Amino acid sequence: MEAKRQEYAADLSSIKEAHERIKPYIHKTPVLTSESLNSISGRSLFFKCECFQKGGAFKFRGACNAVLSLDAEQAAKGVVTHSSGNHAAALSLAAKIQGIPAYIVIPKGAPKCKVDNVIRYGGNVIWSEATMSSREEVASRVLQETGSVLIHPYNDGRIISGQGTIALELLEQIQEIDTIIVPISGGGLISGVALAAKSIKPSIRIIAAEPRGADDAAQSKVAGRIITLPVTKTIADGLRASLGDLTWPVVRDLVDDVVVVEDGEIIEAMRMCYEMLKVSVEPSGAIGLAAVLSASFRSNPCWKDCKNIGIVLSGGNVDLGVLWDSFKSSK
Repeated sequence: MEAKRQEYAADLSSIKEAHERIKPYIHKTPVLTSESLNSISGRSLFFKCECFQKGGAFKFRGACNAVLSLDAEQAAKGVVTHSSGNHAAALSLAAKIQGIPAYIVIPKGAPKCKVDNVIRYGGNVIWSEATMSSREEVASRVLQETGSVLIHPYNDGRIISGQGTIALELLEQIQEIDTIIVPISGGGLISGVALAAKSIKPSIRIIAAEPRGADDAAQSKVAGRIITLPVTKTIADGLRASLGDLTWPVVRDLVDDVVVVEDGEIIEAMRMCYEMLKVSVEPSGAIGLAAVLSASFRSNPCWKDCKNIGIVLSGGNVDLGVLWDSFKSSK
């Protein structure tokens, strides 16, 4: 049954509207397959390559939808966000396309390649400390100084609707898919995918993939409420956020399971993407493959009927030096 607007921050209608709005600006990303990975997994895997999206990650879909949804008065004052990477670059690019300013609060220690993307796309970088409280405090100050509009990285209906367009495309491209595995952090991506996919194909399973060092979603599902971790530690820098009050209800109700994997499994999945798919994927993007190859997924009888699995490769913005060091350290 299609989720209703009053229940969730987005629904199939808002996702379809977002797709029409952003279609002239986004890439319809390809779906890749690998007989080698099918053989290793024992299933048919279909990789939705958002690493080929503009800005190098799925985030451009939501950011573009949010920016294009602004009225003229709002747009003239610009947009602001706080982000450690891909959303920052995506919002900068979306703002550049519309010719409006973007004020980007970035925590110290963010990956250099992602900061470089923000600068390349014309974003105005304002630094904060690495803590979420510092990010939010600096963003609040910028809002007051500029009058710009806050575009949250994930806890925003416009963002959720934009990310859900991935599922529209994927289920059109590969109609036999029975399961979609999606990285989870703040929940914007998986919320949009779940809302769209479950409305189109109610029997489909939506499974989240999460790193052990930032497994707040898995803990939240068990507890039945949002769990926030005091500290996160994972190579997947894009998966360190906590669920929001708009994304949690969707994750609670529509995500069938959360598969937790170790960093070593993520690094091995990155290697497989590079060697077998010939695609460079960041740790956060490779976690879906890590999940489907994990012992916990493969041994779970609940998922033995998952035969045709869509995997969202969510991004490809990785520092090559970090990638190489990760590969060497995993040997």
